[in-house]
Amino acid sequence: MNKVMVTGGMGYIGSHTIIELLKNGKYQVVSVDSCERSTPETAARIEQITGIPVVNEQVDICNKKAFFELFERHSDIVGIIHFAAYKSVPESVEKPLEYYRNNLGSLENVLEACQKFSIPNLIFSSSCSIYGEVSQLPVTENTPVGMPFCPYAHTKQIGEEMLRFVAHIHPELQVVILRYFNPVGGDMSGLNGELSPDKPNNLMPIITQVAIGKKEGITVFGDDYDTRDGSCIRDYIHVSDIAEAHILALDFLQNGKNETNCEVFNLGSGSGITVLEMLHTFEQETGIKLNYTIGSRRAGDIPAIYSDSRHAQEKLGWLCKHDLKDIITSAWAWEQHY
Repeated sequence: MNKVMVTGGMGYIGSHTIIELLKNGKYQVVSVDSCERSTPETAARIEQITGIPVVNEQVDICNKKAFFELFERHSDIVGIIHFAAYKSVPESVEKPLEYYRNNLGSLENVLEACQKFSIPNLIFSSSCSIYGEVSQLPVTENTPVGMPFCPYAHTKQIGEEMLRFVAHIHPELQVVILRYFNPVGGDMSGLNGELSPDKPNNLMPIITQVAIGKKEGITVFGDDYDTRDGSCIRDYIHVSDIAEAHILALDFLQNGKNETNCEVFNLGSGSGITVLEMLHTFEQETGIKLNYTIGSRRAGDIPAIYSDSRHAQEKLGWLCKHDLKDIITSAWAWEQHY
């Protein structure tokens, strides 16, 4: 059975990807996560859902010595799925150097490990934020990369360029870059989801925390954008659909279906909804009235973005299986369980 290393495996998208990898049955998983921004207890939730124990190597991959020592114990890895990165837009505006140091330093070590230990396949967690403010929607993989609105987006832009340059001189390395739009929701079991114990930055955990009474209210950052209701438009996609794409990307590389050794795919639902529409849909699905206020625009936000994901559909065979109702139902079930 093929063994795959998942960096950031105890995090939100990482843990759901491990769940889908284990359900798939073709891969053994090695999780690597310092748990700086996640919890070791996630491994128990994964086992509860899948019935398969997961060992997390609690190592900071920015520590090259400690990271490389893992490959002495795991010498048969066929691919790395690299999630480990800081990802808060507002925090990156406040602490840019931390984001450059962590996000780019970790990727540098992953790339060096691929060369040193002859790991042929790498799946990179990128973001639609690399497009910046776009003039034409929906976004395709050929949409020009724009001016980054925040250091987080800039680290993803630089990361993609690092991958292209390294792949160019190392043809033995096969890379897939997956540009996520807005992952939301949780495992449909209700036993795993987005964990934001301190100060959540993403919309859905803020909504569910207000609904359950952990937070007093929601601030909608701006109602004066050029959109249907003045709030930002985003392309929300169920996290399990995002997770499934990583398995398809691994299969794609292992089966030699890639035309180049550095391929790029957008992962989105193909349509956008506004922040206010998400709030109202949650209210309709749960019967819970949300307390929200309109605030000023937030630094780092762009007005609207959503994806054309036909390239991933055609090349990877990837389709969204979950709709907005699944997103809300699973997120709310996870909040109630947690």
